[in-house]
Amino acid sequence: MTTPPLPPDTPAARKSDKDLPLIQDIRLLGRILGDVIRAQDGVAAFDLIEQVRQLSVAFRRDADAQADKALKKLLKGLSADQTVSVIRAFTYFSHLANLAEDRHHIRRRTIRERAGDTQEGSIEVALSRLRWAGIAPQQIAQTLAESYVSPVLTAHPTEVQRKSILDAERDIARLLAERGDITERAQLYNAARDALTPRALAANEAQLSARVAQLWQTRLLRYSKLTVADEIENALSYYEATFLREIPKIYANLERDLGQDKVHSFLRMGQWIGGDRDGNPNVSAATLVQALQRQSEVALRHYLTEVHLLGGELSLSDHLVEVTREMQQLADSSPDTNQHRQDEPYRRALTGIYARLAATLRDLSGGESALHAVMPQNAYANAGEFLLQLRTIEASLQAHHGAALALERLQPLIRAVQVFGFHLATVDLRQSSDQHERVVAELLAVARIEPDYSALTEDGKRAVLMRLLQDARPLRVHSVDYSEHTQSELAIFDTARQMRQRYGADAIRHYIISHTETVSDLLEVLLLQKEVGLMRGTLDGQAQADLIVVPLFETIEDLRNAAPIMREFYALAGIAALVVRGGAEQDIMLGYSDSNKDGGIFTSNWELYRAEIALVTLFDELSSGVNGVGATPIRLRMFHGRGGTVGRGGGPSYQAILAQPPGTVRGQIRLTEQGEVIASKYANPEIGRRNLETLVAATLEATLLQPTKSATPAFLEAAAQLSTASMGAYRELVYETPGFTDYFFSATPIREIAELNIGSRPASRKPSQKIEDLRAIPWGFSWGQCRLTLPGWYGFGAAFEAFLNTPGKDPKAQLALLRKMYRQWPFFSTLLSNMDMVLAKSDLALASRYSELVTDARLRKKVFGAIEAEWHRTADALTRITGDKQRLTHNTALARSIRHRFPYIDPLHHLQVELVRRWRNGEGDDRVQLGIHITINGIAAGLRNTG
Repeated sequence: MTTPPLPPDTPAARKSDKDLPLIQDIRLLGRILGDVIRAQDGVAAFDLIEQVRQLSVAFRRDADAQADKALKKLLKGLSADQTVSVIRAFTYFSHLANLAEDRHHIRRRTIRERAGDTQEGSIEVALSRLRWAGIAPQQIAQTLAESYVSPVLTAHPTEVQRKSILDAERDIARLLAERGDITERAQLYNAARDALTPRALAANEAQLSARVAQLWQTRLLRYSKLTVADEIENALSYYEATFLREIPKIYANLERDLGQDKVHSFLRMGQWIGGDRDGNPNVSAATLVQALQRQSEVALRHYLTEVHLLGGELSLSDHLVEVTREMQQLADSSPDTNQHRQDEPYRRALTGIYARLAATLRDLSGGESALHAVMPQNAYANAGEFLLQLRTIEASLQAHHGAALALERLQPLIRAVQVFGFHLATVDLRQSSDQHERVVAELLAVARIEPDYSALTEDGKRAVLMRLLQDARPLRVHSVDYSEHTQSELAIFDTARQMRQRYGADAIRHYIISHTETVSDLLEVLLLQKEVGLMRGTLDGQAQADLIVVPLFETIEDLRNAAPIMREFYALAGIAALVVRGGAEQDIMLGYSDSNKDGGIFTSNWELYRAEIALVTLFDELSSGVNGVGATPIRLRMFHGRGGTVGRGGGPSYQAILAQPPGTVRGQIRLTEQGEVIASKYANPEIGRRNLETLVAATLEATLLQPTKSATPAFLEAAAQLSTASMGAYRELVYETPGFTDYFFSATPIREIAELNIGSRPASRKPSQKIEDLRAIPWGFSWGQCRLTLPGWYGFGAAFEAFLNTPGKDPKAQLALLRKMYRQWPFFSTLLSNMDMVLAKSDLALASRYSELVTDARLRKKVFGAIEAEWHRTADALTRITGDKQRLTHNTALARSIRHRFPYIDPLHHLQVELVRRWRNGEGDDRVQLGIHITINGIAAGLRNTG
């Protein structure tokens, strides 16, 4: 494929020389893809692709009416096979451009670091700021010892990547990196005298061509619906590629920079896949078992590999070096009797460790190890036993001139075991509150305790639940066949207890209650824990619960009720003591996406901000014992349900954490990673480590520097006013405009997305076409596909105008206040920065193409006209508040990304509209549907944060 020409040799071009390697990589990959297409599909196919590309670029660059007309005519005349060929080409190019962009990001960061120009968001910069503030390394280490930072991978219906594609792309990324290394070495050692350089580059390009050919011949989409098992495997590929090796590096760097021997393992991974059954009938007790078995297998196989390699490295002879008494005992207890290793205590010990790990693998996952110096035997009871033996080896090396030998592999392995154990990641359980109520109601009816529990008032439910929590007797009647639903739900709790015993307490720690609206929603889950033995003792005694009961507050109303609900919960007799005995931790999850769908972008963020402040105030009161309540030091941890898009809480994590209200981090944070964001953040190991570092850096800065000061009353009042107006404008469009639902289902590919095999979860909670029932994820995903990105900005422009024109206020003074808020209040500036990013990714010209799919011309004109007018109002508002006349003035990396990638996404939009039109008119066949689904993949890959 033809790619952008190199910049001319002008002063302006020389200023952007730093982007030349990116352009060259894109040119290389584009040329290779073009060669593959020519070779496999023929010259005519390649020429057609080029024609589409040129017309699309003209449409974007010049708003050329002739190009627009010619493009429409060309696309309508394409056969289904031709269309799919063109779509595949641009989709694969989007994937390849992403790889080039990732490589350039790493390249630029490396260059800056070599020059001593460290980047904001790095741990190095965070530690430097802490040192300037006079905070000692010991205090930082102590803060980390009390911290808990956890990204949580989730599976959702926008995940469009196949593992086969991801694996091939990882190979291409590796080859690009190797190519850069070859070029760098040539520059360092004078390429003119290095005859191997051209040969090495040619060999590298040949391997790249093979991998691109593999991509072209690999099916992008699944023929069958994605299963939970598929989602589990997709997630595990990121552990193998990134987390298992990169997280230990983060700890090693922290220990080096802090001058500390050991830093507490505060950074942990979380997982929803296999345990999140809210609205997903495919998740069950069986998938929970499967998830933990496969997670354990991935962790143990990693340990087996590292132990095997350690055995090769630690060939030390006891004739030449001493070992500690404990080390000698470990070697002597090994079943390894090979005469060739009798003087090699470390190797003998590691052979025994390998045999125990192999037996553990067989017991916990059913898998078999590849190598057997001795047969698997004597499985470990837990990860702690394995860790103790590794520490014995480490202590012996350090005591006898072998400390350097422990650095490269043993210490990262020790850290991996500390972080990942035998469970790999903590699996959260999640279910909707109404489903718990159904189970409790049936249990109580069968036990003849309460014939119609669901009909009780909230006070009535609490009274019944509290009485039962103080009763040691179980509820289940063993001779009764309960409904399938009740049996399935109780099986989850039973299985959770068994899995914790099998894989360790960290395997399952949290139980998340979606749609938490009352205190009884929390008590019901405690009662269900008690029913299966996850809670032991009675509430009026010494009860202890294994799982943290985590309310999820999602809608605007839920967020407003969050603190009152938690206040009433902790006011109940025995609750605070129960939580303290369970570890004194309280996670509270805040829903970004549903609150946004409910009230719009500004109101969602504002209510999240207010809810966090109210919750922190409540838990500070609990800890200090005010209002006559005894002091109960319970650690509050916010769990942020962030998505990929800004409308679902996405955006840069570093800025988002620093923009949290004062006092809401305190070393504690969990956040979800979803959709294509997982691939863009963690598919590349080095980029993955950088993204994890930003979480650590932001948590440290937010906790110890507390950069966010309390907002002034004037700021808070202005935000409240903006929120009211913004929510009014948003709901007027989405929920009050007649025909809006019809417009949405026609002008976006939501119906086609629902048919795509890209997730195990249904796109809607109920079989309806109501916006209220639609999941927030496909809601945001659809708006991204048609390039309106409406959930990320709609309503703010109207709110801005209303604020300026507040009766009795001077518009100039009102604007000055908003500018002051932007300069001084991280909450406001981060929110506006995210809107700026979303608007930069939107495109009204392309969106107008999608609006043509609405057959009702009057409805089309009314709704698209309203959206277009609000887009301009919002863009104008951002310009007037920030002073930036262009989007992404302060985000050059994203601006560069858009400049290089978007011209190649545009053809996919044009083709998607044409194919959707055919499909809905009954003109298409399976090839048309396939083409639509591939465009969804390509656009999602190109936009990168649509999930």
